[in-house]
Amino acid sequence: MKRIIWKYGSSFSNIPDNMQITYRNNNLERLTVFVNVVVSAVVSASFVIMLGFKTTLIDLNVLYAVQVSAFFCFLVEKIFRFINAQNRAVYLRAIWFEFPLLLILVIVMAAAGRYAETIEPAMIRITAVWVYLVLQVVDKVCRTTVYLISSGRNPTKLLIICFLTLIMVGAGLLMLPRSYNCENVSFIDALFTATSATCVTGLTVKDTGIDFSLAGQSIIMCLIQLGGLGIMVFGAVFAMLLRQATSVKESVAMQDALSGETLSKIGVMIGFIFTATIIIESVGAFLLYGMWSDAIAGPTQIEQHKIFASIFHSISAFCNAGFGLSTSNLMWYRQNWQVYGVICNLIIIGGLGFGVIYDIVRLCTEKIRVFILKRTKHKKNVLFEMPKRLTLQTKIVLSVSAILIVAGAILLLVFERCYGNSSFDWRDAYFQSVTSRTAGFNTVDIGKMSSAGKMIITILMFIGGSPGSSAGGIKTVTLCVIIMTAWANIRKRNEVEIFKRSIKPAIVGRAITVTLVFSAVLFAATMLLAITERHSNFAMENIIFEAASALGTVGLSTGLTTSLTSSGKLIIIILMLIGRLGPLTLLASLTFNTKPGRYSYPNGTLIVG
Repeated sequence: MKRIIWKYGSSFSNIPDNMQITYRNNNLERLTVFVNVVVSAVVSASFVIMLGFKTTLIDLNVLYAVQVSAFFCFLVEKIFRFINAQNRAVYLRAIWFEFPLLLILVIVMAAAGRYAETIEPAMIRITAVWVYLVLQVVDKVCRTTVYLISSGRNPTKLLIICFLTLIMVGAGLLMLPRSYNCENVSFIDALFTATSATCVTGLTVKDTGIDFSLAGQSIIMCLIQLGGLGIMVFGAVFAMLLRQATSVKESVAMQDALSGETLSKIGVMIGFIFTATIIIESVGAFLLYGMWSDAIAGPTQIEQHKIFASIFHSISAFCNAGFGLSTSNLMWYRQNWQVYGVICNLIIIGGLGFGVIYDIVRLCTEKIRVFILKRTKHKKNVLFEMPKRLTLQTKIVLSVSAILIVAGAILLLVFERCYGNSSFDWRDAYFQSVTSRTAGFNTVDIGKMSSAGKMIITILMFIGGSPGSSAGGIKTVTLCVIIMTAWANIRKRNEVEIFKRSIKPAIVGRAITVTLVFSAVLFAATMLLAITERHSNFAMENIIFEAASALGTVGLSTGLTTSLTSSGKLIIIILMLIGRLGPLTLLASLTFNTKPGRYSYPNGTLIVG
């Protein structure tokens, strides 16, 4: 990057607008960027060779030498940029975090031989270098991701490229010998698993708890976290934690990604996302820790790795991924209401979207502030304040989500008790109603459910979660707009009204487009799966179920996933990617430079219905 613009008043930085990093010699800066890319790639490769194979391919001393050399390359890079910077004071302020990091590194290296008696000093020193190298590479990758997405090029295409890159990297890591316990993992199976994790779907062709080692499960967990929150959000969070400058273009890109109203709130929103994620997932893991049963057996028993299992399931539930470490998912815990309560709440909160969560927290905080002030001498300060209310988006999301959970649970309970499994109780109905729209966990055998029950779940998967969350589907707000549009036509109203607010025609058109495109993709994928799996004798209802689960990034399956052909797996992979990015996003990438028409034709009359 040739320069970084510092914007005053931005939540990312407080440096004046007229202060920016520029370099005297642009060719030298381009060379520095190129060297950074090469060194980062070499560092990544060294860690893969060192940690990914059961037998050492290259002598460890050689790898250590390469990593130490990379450490000095990163230091030299900072020196060259300092010399080449037009304003060196601004540059030093931009890389301020390097100084405490290097200071800690020096202290650790100096104290390694004096205070560490049980560990070799050389190992402590090389570990400190590893930490520094990892932070450097992560920093450069995150900053580059945010910069590319905000560079003015087609943002949706760049977002697709970022997701594809993450998927391919994840697939490569899952194919490393130390990532699996089975004989081998084929490329198509590794690609399927990486796509399912990155797109927070939960469909699996390998048993996550048995076929993958603890290292492989950790890779899957990281893919879920990165894919669930979004790559660009992680880049911005990392930049904000280091108090690095963020340009106006980058702030605008973050505003679009987070659906923020103003640029001044973007930093607050990103900070809230990061903080809320850490708190919610930590609380979820803490609550799950004491609930695991030793009834689950396997190479990676949950009882043996309680802490990891708690973190894994907490992240998987909050990101609406549906990955579990047991072959039977959560069927062992059908009667355990504690697990129901924790997992369900994590799924619901994660499916609401961060915008809705932020709005609820903001309103609660404001109510508490007003409550306290009214009982102090500052009572007059709040008498004339406008009361804070939930936004229209939040009202719709909460209302539709509650209706879908209750209605889905009632319908599932009625149909399953009458036509399916007689042991299907209200807890199963509630859990499957919650998880069917977003997550993909299951406490019953989906393949043994009645046809009516599968159809209800298919509809819930088609609807999905809420905008701004990691859930797929057409989204709850889209469903509400479609229904209220029909209701407005029935009542012969000129405008669509929701909660005493009029909805713009552009939003109505967008909702209709999303629904039509989503339906078309689902229909086309179902037809293709019917062709590729024609020799498997799968029931059409199960094929539709599988396609809806992949497109809605849900992850429930009637048992078809592991039996799919390679062509069928590729179709499911594409569906998961489309479902995570959104069909409308993909269409927008194809029509990015399309200019709106500057003319209109005379009105025509049609008979509809």
